[in-house]
Amino acid sequence: MFSQERSTLFSVNKMYDLIIIGSGPAGLSAAIYAARAKLDFVVIESAYVSGGQILSTYEIDNYPGLPGISGQELADKMRAHADALGAQFIIDRIDSISGTLGNFVLKSSTKEYEAKTVIITTGAEHAKLGVEGEDTFQGKGVSYCATCDGMFFRKKDVVVVGGGDTALSDAIYLSRICNSVTLIHRRDELRGAKSLQDKYFSADNAKVEWSSELASINGDKMVSSVTIRNKVTGELKELPVRGVFIAVGIKPNSSYFEGFVETDDRGYIIAGENGATSVEGIFAAGDVRKKALRQIITAAADGANAVDSVQEVLTKL
Repeated sequence: MFSQERSTLFSVNKMYDLIIIGSGPAGLSAAIYAARAKLDFVVIESAYVSGGQILSTYEIDNYPGLPGISGQELADKMRAHADALGAQFIIDRIDSISGTLGNFVLKSSTKEYEAKTVIITTGAEHAKLGVEGEDTFQGKGVSYCATCDGMFFRKKDVVVVGGGDTALSDAIYLSRICNSVTLIHRRDELRGAKSLQDKYFSADNAKVEWSSELASINGDKMVSSVTIRNKVTGELKELPVRGVFIAVGIKPNSSYFEGFVETDDRGYIIAGENGATSVEGIFAAGDVRKKALRQIITAAADGANAVDSVQEVLTKL
């Protein structure tokens, strides 16, 4: 946890051309392009390992030229590329931005950083259902990352909640190691890619509870069952399972920046394809930005576009 006390702030006492906040695909892409542009910049990351959400992806099959690569391997390659170009990384958590173009101040719990421009690439995190038992059993049978925790449920019965690409990808992965996988979806058809649906339904141990929602997660010290509710009939059904994997969407990590840059009603930072936000000199890239498609390739493109925009803005100073 980070203290909110401001009286002990330490100033880094350096004005960077650019500070990149976050080190997922967008942040690492921005770092590569900023290094190639010979900008004086630093990447501030809150985690000890770069990569963001892709670290929890078992297999990536849609990144051009690298079919079947794991999320960890792709993240390592991106970070190594940035390191080879001389990118500098600092582990800290930025929780506020103030100032104007040419003189932005970024604050963490203990330090202040100054930059002429900023790229926000803080990404997004998994959304919660808010059902009974979800918080109680988090880490005790409830997970938001199938590739992180799936092996703990080897040869056990599990459920996956959701109907999009992430839920299907998780269910496919789990079907390879678990006794059975039941997909719980609130509609009567899935939203995920047809190719993923075909792969899931080809598994002998794959099941679906259509038009259903999770009502509660049950157990003593660990998850032992879930109660689901059919949205059409209202019928309640209890399924004995040991694992509950929740994949119902993401929410942007933008709360610290709301009120400074314009966001939509879900908290996504409003920025164009060039990354420009409502504040000149502040750019957004990756999953934190409001856009139609959130994929690794679009996040990487965002990072490149944002650095190009940074270079253009710096010429005004």
